[in-house]
Amino acid sequence: MRGIFTRRFSALFIFTAVSLSAAGQDMGLATRMSLDEVIDSARMRSVSALSAKASFVSSYWAYRSYRASRLPSLNFYGTLASFDRSLRLLQNYETGEMVYTSNYNMQNKLGLSIKQNITFTGGTLSLYSDLSRIDQFGGNAGNTYYAQPVTLYYEQPLLAYNRFKWEKKISPKEYERAKRTYMESMESVTIRAVKYYFDLMKAKLNHETARSNYSNTKQMCSVAAERMTLGSVTRDEYLQLELRMLNDSISINETAIRVKEAQMTLNSLLGYGEEFEIEPEVTERLPDVWMDYDLVLSKAMDNSSFLLGNEIKMLNAESDIARAKANRGASVSLNARFGLSNSNEKFRETYKGLLDQEVVGITFSIPIFDWGLGKGRVKNAQAKAAVVKAEVAQAEQDYRRSIYTAVGQFNNQRQQCMVSERASRIARERYSLMMEKFRSGKASVTDLNTAQSENDSAVSRYVTDLSNFWNYYYTLRQLTLYDFIRNRNLDVDFLELIK
Repeated sequence: MRGIFTRRFSALFIFTAVSLSAAGQDMGLATRMSLDEVIDSARMRSVSALSAKASFVSSYWAYRSYRASRLPSLNFYGTLASFDRSLRLLQNYETGEMVYTSNYNMQNKLGLSIKQNITFTGGTLSLYSDLSRIDQFGGNAGNTYYAQPVTLYYEQPLLAYNRFKWEKKISPKEYERAKRTYMESMESVTIRAVKYYFDLMKAKLNHETARSNYSNTKQMCSVAAERMTLGSVTRDEYLQLELRMLNDSISINETAIRVKEAQMTLNSLLGYGEEFEIEPEVTERLPDVWMDYDLVLSKAMDNSSFLLGNEIKMLNAESDIARAKANRGASVSLNARFGLSNSNEKFRETYKGLLDQEVVGITFSIPIFDWGLGKGRVKNAQAKAAVVKAEVAQAEQDYRRSIYTAVGQFNNQRQQCMVSERASRIARERYSLMMEKFRSGKASVTDLNTAQSENDSAVSRYVTDLSNFWNYYYTLRQLTLYDFIRNRNLDVDFLELIK
């Protein structure tokens, strides 16, 4: 990590590091890992990281589908060997008599079409060419070709909801939000890794402290037994110290269980087996970073998925209003087809003397009275949009407040780490001095127990403050997607992710 961390803290944990190494030899070889290494491993191996990647890949292909829908589509279509031998009920156009007529033929058809959605108008333009052949069997055996070399078809809804226009507004923003959501998810993985890493560090330090306390208290019990024969230590004080030694022995077993639980929790996140042991490095440095609220807020608004999510909510609400209004009134659609066609018994003759074909029509539906159904749908969509607008405004206020709180916590925590680091050094030194005084008869058992408890608390508090410091830092990274140590936006090679 970066920044400057007091050298005296390294000395503070020399004894602990030696104890941990000895414990590692007893339980098997442990792998030393820094916080950065644990974070990198979690971002590559954890199930949460793989889930975040899968979610992004899904969003990527959804966006690719949207982009593809905006491009021309080429289709080859047809009907092969459609054989029909049956009786059909037909009406004689001269007499009006209904008679069954024998149908005995086979049809084949091949065609090629190009289709393009028009985003601006919401219409669909198609260009196609096809050839059909009908083979008639029975008494009137023969065949007929029907060709449409070029036909242009356009379908345009009028006064209707333009789905293409709203997709153009929303889909790119959803894809951009998916990118930012992925990075935020990876920062969540980082925050979990930080927590589990320091949980393991704290559990191991507590375990070694318990072992050290037991050893020291056992020595002090021997001193107290000698002093009791001289009358400088009462029986009550000796029993108090012996009770402390028994509690320390119990604490060794309890802290050993917590070490195993913390190790298994971290291993689960990193994807390692239960027997894999990680040795946290206790000489982490603090980066020389001070958070400015205005800068953090600016980066959060520019980089995070928060504002994009709110924009998408508002666009969806506006889209729902537009759909309700379009479905309330008249429904009108324009259909137009222009092209060339011909029919002949000979294939070559089919493409000669082509005839024009023009088909244009307008279909419509106008509600005269719908009992207020259309108006109700519009009012409902507008009411929902008003709620979304209010929720977005409230969310932005809460978001600003959460950023302000996070900045204050981080800036305060750095100072807190400096204070707790000094407190841990003082508590350890005081405990050592108190043991010397007890040996020389200048301190009571109560003084010794108090010094030991203060030392235990100070060491544990410092590791907790370190954990909180990094938790606050990576929380701000998640909120802003900005690396405040390197002073640059977080970046991900998204093309590499989808390979």
